[in-house]
Amino acid sequence: MDRNCANFAPLSPVAFLRRSAEVYPQKTAVVHGDARYTYAQLAERVSRFASALAKRGVRRGDTVAFMAPNVPALLEAHYAVPGLGAVLNALNYRLDARTIAFCLDHGKAKVLVTDREFSPVIAEAVRLATVKPLVIDIDDPLGAGGDLLGALTYEEFLREGDPAFELPGPEDEWDSMSLLYTSGTTGSPKGVVYHHRGGYLNALGNALMFGLDARSVYLWTLPMFHCNGWTYTWAVTAVGGTHVCLRRVDPALIFPAIREHQVTHLCGAPIVLNLLVHAPDAVKERFDHRVEVATGGAAPPSAIIAAMEKMGFNVTHLYGLTESYGPATLCAWQPEWDAMGLDERALRMARQGVRYPTLDDAMVADPQTMQPVPSDGATMGELMLRGNTVMKGYLGNDAATEAAFRGGWFHTGDLGVRHPDGYIEIKDRSKDVIISGGENISSLEVEECLYRHPAVMEAAVVARPDEKWGETPCAFVMLKPGATATVEDIVAWCRSNLAGFKIPRTVVFGELPKTSTGKIQKYVLRERAKNVVPAKAGTQAGFPPSRE
Repeated sequence: MDRNCANFAPLSPVAFLRRSAEVYPQKTAVVHGDARYTYAQLAERVSRFASALAKRGVRRGDTVAFMAPNVPALLEAHYAVPGLGAVLNALNYRLDARTIAFCLDHGKAKVLVTDREFSPVIAEAVRLATVKPLVIDIDDPLGAGGDLLGALTYEEFLREGDPAFELPGPEDEWDSMSLLYTSGTTGSPKGVVYHHRGGYLNALGNALMFGLDARSVYLWTLPMFHCNGWTYTWAVTAVGGTHVCLRRVDPALIFPAIREHQVTHLCGAPIVLNLLVHAPDAVKERFDHRVEVATGGAAPPSAIIAAMEKMGFNVTHLYGLTESYGPATLCAWQPEWDAMGLDERALRMARQGVRYPTLDDAMVADPQTMQPVPSDGATMGELMLRGNTVMKGYLGNDAATEAAFRGGWFHTGDLGVRHPDGYIEIKDRSKDVIISGGENISSLEVEECLYRHPAVMEAAVVARPDEKWGETPCAFVMLKPGATATVEDIVAWCRSNLAGFKIPRTVVFGELPKTSTGKIQKYVLRERAKNVVPAKAGTQAGFPPSRE
């Protein structure tokens, strides 16, 4: 029996829009301020965008980069760009110009669509980049303004397109559809490549696990640039739900949006929950329905979970990485947990849980022998994943790809245990990545910056617990003999060389603990960072190093 067009079609999340436009043509698909787009209108705008890109020479495999907050244009790009067979590169708008320039060059961006709000950093990035893409400006009336950098605006560009243009879609479901840059564990960003099949399956996994349906109203508190919005850019459309766009995460905007639009679902890092819980009373609003919240990263503390529940939110803890299309596991609720007290329930909810039904398998194993650890809740191993919702690989980096996939599994680099009930719990990060406000920060990148300071002899950066951000970078610095520097000197140096969220919020001066072979003992520094009293602003670092 042969495969043919009657019994086989490549899986692609782009197809979700065509179905919803057929089934719910007059239903509101997108809300943005006072603007409303039905599914029929959304499909027409996507066709115009794809057609205009094709007229400008964008072909299969070409990269279209985006620098934008959660606005309709970026949502539309998730259909128009892969619908052409091209590759969408949604950039992190918190990055510095040098890193953005690297991404543009590495991904060979042919088009760059950028929101005016980010024109200062984009102007510098384009100047630094070797590639010179066609620049198109998003002139959003809800934006903060900024220079127009491109040849035309996004709405002008749409008018070049054909509203009846049919998206060709992928030739093969293994075709690349998305390029996302993650700092990983090194200072150089790695380009994670997604395929259509993975995007399709993970979107359906999200819809199934998060209880999305045609009545769902999803508020975009999670950046669409982050794992393509954890693939909710496609999941919400798959069920015919409504997307409510949000340019920035602000409780003063979130609470009114929940009430006005009857929001049913939202996602975000634990910092989003923290912002909602600690919002001023004048900002908080009561609503008469439950709101489902999915959070990833560090598990929210029990006090935050309790406060969220009191405000009408139901919290689900997820785990995933950029390399796994976002969520790969979730802490699936068990009926017997209903009878537990909050503290005991929070301990269960803090676990990373069990695999998505769309993920083939997950195991905690010895990374050398590849043998699974016993399910005793104590024996540590590395969490490994495999299946259709794991990336194709790292763009142009065969060595990193091979290392990540050794033994036929994707090595997450996260260390954890498996409990007797089969639930996974992460205990440590072998990669030393700092997760601050949901953003990955490479400790090596920050250390490299510190080492370039003329007064610094040695530096090590670890995560320091932070009530607001979950974690922030803590820099331990030892100066060259006779050299002096202040906390402000170090911070100013980092500010001129790093994106704002990567700057150490704590600087500690002194000798660094080392092994007998001279390797810095980061585990010692991690413990020290939990209780350290940082050097005060203005402190000179020429004091004798402390010794333990």
